Amino acid sequence: MSEQVNEQKENIENNTNKETKEKKEKKPSQFVPTIKKLFHFCRPWYGWILAAFVFAMAASVVSLFAPRQVSNMVDYMVSSLFGAPDAHERVVSLGILLVILYGASFVLSYIQQLIMAWVTAKVQKKLRLKLSQKINKLPLSYLDKTPTGDTLSKITNDVDTVTRTLSWVAVTIISSVTLMLGATIFMFITNWLMALTAIVATIIAIVLIGLIGAKTQKFYTQQQKQLGELNGHIEEYFSGHTVMKTNNARSVASEKFDKHNTDLFTSAWKSQFYGGCLMPLMFFLSTFAFVAVCIVGGVLAFNGTISFGVIIAFMFYVDLFTRPLGDLGQVTMEMQSTVAAADRIFGLLHEKEMPDEINLEDASVSGDFNIKGDVEFKNVRFSYKPEKPVIKDFTANVKAGSKVAIVGPTGAGKTTLVNLLMKFYNVDSGDIKIDGTSINQIQRDRVASLFSMVLQDAWLFNGTIRQNLLYNMEIDRDREDELLEAATTAAGINHFIKTLPDGYETMLDEKADISDGQKQLLTIARAMIKNAPLLILDEATSSVDTRTEVLVKTAMDKLTKNRTSFIIAHRLSTIKNADLIIVMNKGDIVESGTHDSLLKSKGFYADLYNSQFSA
Repeated sequence: MSEQVNEQKENIENNTNKETKEKKEKKPSQFVPTIKKLFHFCRPWYGWILAAFVFAMAASVVSLFAPRQVSNMVDYMVSSLFGAPDAHERVVSLGILLVILYGASFVLSYIQQLIMAWVTAKVQKKLRLKLSQKINKLPLSYLDKTPTGDTLSKITNDVDTVTRTLSWVAVTIISSVTLMLGATIFMFITNWLMALTAIVATIIAIVLIGLIGAKTQKFYTQQQKQLGELNGHIEEYFSGHTVMKTNNARSVASEKFDKHNTDLFTSAWKSQFYGGCLMPLMFFLSTFAFVAVCIVGGVLAFNGTISFGVIIAFMFYVDLFTRPLGDLGQVTMEMQSTVAAADRIFGLLHEKEMPDEINLEDASVSGDFNIKGDVEFKNVRFSYKPEKPVIKDFTANVKAGSKVAIVGPTGAGKTTLVNLLMKFYNVDSGDIKIDGTSINQIQRDRVASLFSMVLQDAWLFNGTIRQNLLYNMEIDRDREDELLEAATTAAGINHFIKTLPDGYETMLDEKADISDGQKQLLTIARAMIKNAPLLILDEATSSVDTRTEVLVKTAMDKLTKNRTSFIIAHRLSTIKNADLIIVMNKGDIVESGTHDSLLKSKGFYADLYNSQFSA
């Protein structure tokens, strides 16, 4: 056990060093290229986005006319105090006009928000669809080397981050710029000196926003990356929680969690600190602009240059001029996390995909491609890394209907051989043939349809027993119940299903009272229903007790009948009746034969077998 803990510590340290090296080597994300990619991704909805921009600009323009009417209203109210004729009627008419202006601005803004909410939902849907399709096209090598939690974080957290701000960021920029330009024009028309006072404060704000925004970007990028790493570690920790406790590796996992959590804390508080400085700064500058305008306006009004109503109007224009600065500051802060998340999403979307097989011959993928089950491995070589070969010059001929067991110590290449057979990986050299046809000439989906698989970890999803047994199968629905009964009876699980209150409609979820052995029998029944000509059993009895192993083994014997079967097993007692046992070590076949003949030869297989039954 201490060796396992030391090995786990070494793996964690190696992964940590690798992550640190990647962080040093990785160049910081570029803001503009990522924005361009996101903008291009939204191309199908350019028309709707343009319409939203038009409504946003219209709402802003309408609101710019209101302060002039307020100025006139104030002047009429002041003049009414001195007995000016018709002042009261003019105030009422101006009030009605203001209600119309602000009402129109509200309606236009509402329509704009409605359009952008619809566009955002469409973008979110397309992003998740693209990511889902991309994952289905990624080679197994990517999924092997990338933490599951990090990939999930890109599909959930990063997509939410991008779409959460998309609905208002672009429109806010347009409306803010429109308000600032419009307010500037109206201020200069009203009084150039007071306009200059407001603009000086604005220039200071823009400079400070630019400085803080540039400082914040790298921290938001680090935050999104480290959030993905933390999610990956948490997913790994909880999925292997029992193993971690058993090996007393909690302290090692906690140390790694603390490191990820500390890195995330550091980048998070720095990004939030710099981003949070923007709003107080905007408030200060807005207040400063108000005070400056009041002072200058007061002096001009005292000298008789402007009326009191002009000062009131200018207060509105200063608000329309400085408020967009606060909005732009908020946009600047949000865009940092948005760009960081988008960069990770597009990084996944641009990963190298599996080779396109659309040009393969139609005959090899048609439903008429009859399979007997002959399999040939011819001088197969394969390596995950060029300097470390896993399979070296592997050659074997398997006749149709044979039961072939593949045994050997951990790391011998057994599971890798199955991955090559299923075309999860492509061989470096050599060839694998099914009924004389190279799998390189058969589409990947077709290869998968030729195999049934029963793995060490029984995979069942949240759904009914019926849905799990018929997972992604095209069968005659009129014979559905008959097939279910036959398969579950042969697998020895039918009686258990009948004892359940809802039978085949019983939901399999976290609350389901079902053992690992029963789950394995369900997967065997599912393989029987699929009725594929080739079968792979990968450590199918390793996670069950001895009594359940007898049931599983009986079901497996029925499943392998008249099928070319490849059985990977560490429990050598389960493969005594195999037609051929291939013994592998360090990527080579060291022995092959039946159980009895291999024991008589007293070679590597005999040593493995006897070691399992030694005292």
